[in-house]
Amino acid sequence: MSTAARRTGTVVTGVRDLKFRQLAAEIRKQVLQGIWPAGSRLPTEKELADSSGTSVSTVRRAVDELVAEGLVVRRQGSGTFVAPPSTPGPVRALVGVSVPDTAFYYPKVLQGIEETLSAAGARLLFACSGYDQQREAKDLRDMLDAGVDGLLVVPTLDGPEPAREYLARLAALPVPTVLVERRHASLGDTNEYVCTHHEAGAYDAVRHLAALGHRVIGLVLRHPSPTSGPVAEGFHQAIDERGLATVEFRAAREEWSPAAADRCLAALRDAGARAAVCFGDRQAALLLGAARRAGLTVPGDLALVAYDDEIADVADVPLTAVAPPKRHLGKTAAETLLHRLDDPELPRSRILLRPTIIVRQSCGAARDAGSTHSEENTT
Repeated sequence: MSTAARRTGTVVTGVRDLKFRQLAAEIRKQVLQGIWPAGSRLPTEKELADSSGTSVSTVRRAVDELVAEGLVVRRQGSGTFVAPPSTPGPVRALVGVSVPDTAFYYPKVLQGIEETLSAAGARLLFACSGYDQQREAKDLRDMLDAGVDGLLVVPTLDGPEPAREYLARLAALPVPTVLVERRHASLGDTNEYVCTHHEAGAYDAVRHLAALGHRVIGLVLRHPSPTSGPVAEGFHQAIDERGLATVEFRAAREEWSPAAADRCLAALRDAGARAAVCFGDRQAALLLGAARRAGLTVPGDLALVAYDDEIADVADVPLTAVAPPKRHLGKTAAETLLHRLDDPELPRSRILLRPTIIVRQSCGAARDAGSTHSEENTT
């Protein structure tokens, strides 16, 4: 590992890590869109490296990830092929799936969706909105025109159409629709949903740090994000119930930098906080670098719990993290939609899945004090 990487607290593999994830996301998107249909042979690693402007080793890591997901298979001496459907035979249903990103967080959600739909004999029609509400709305119209029987949607609510109106429009679509990782009862939302219980995840993070003896715990947030509100709510509930002290530091996603992390660390130290819950992994990694620049050790002087568990394990000091059950979330969302297609009269499902805490070095704990997956289903 380079000295610079150690000093800044960035992830170990840095830019190369991002390149392999981006390439995997692009291949995944083309497979899900049917550009490379089931059974088709992918270009060779050298051809992919040449066309993407990356190294063969980067291509190999990207393909390794897709093999682990079960999306593609390697055949000795023949190449790499798109995996066949799990269940051959007639198509049970055509399901449209719209997510905002294919590089971070959602690949495992998509894996759970694809596995479940494929096993049930359903076919998937895929779109990625790039967090663009207008593009997403067009994708959904195109899917309806293509004859989808149902939709799984991670809606983009930060756009030209107010969130309340956009959610109402989704609820009025002519086919069953299940929202994934988005719920807004305060806006009168009546859609079915399957979501991570982010309040519970943040609550458990505070409980974990409190059990380690911390009485002042900071909350570090990036915003705006659909998840930051629930995380803050669960965090403060746990703080209040235990009579703990806290300090909160917020910065916009684009403002997060080593300088912002230095300011965050100063705020934590001024408040006497020797522990913090950081939403998300990148913010925790930047704070790790700030601690090192200040001559502090993690977890000796500052215990950290990250939220998301996307890159937490490859930080300089592997980060304890709240891990949303992404693959299980995708499977549950797909199952919920399939049940709805089988029986339109079923009560509406609103399912919350509790994250787990994966304990690594950054919190100073010797063993996992986190919770296991659980779910709440309200109708």
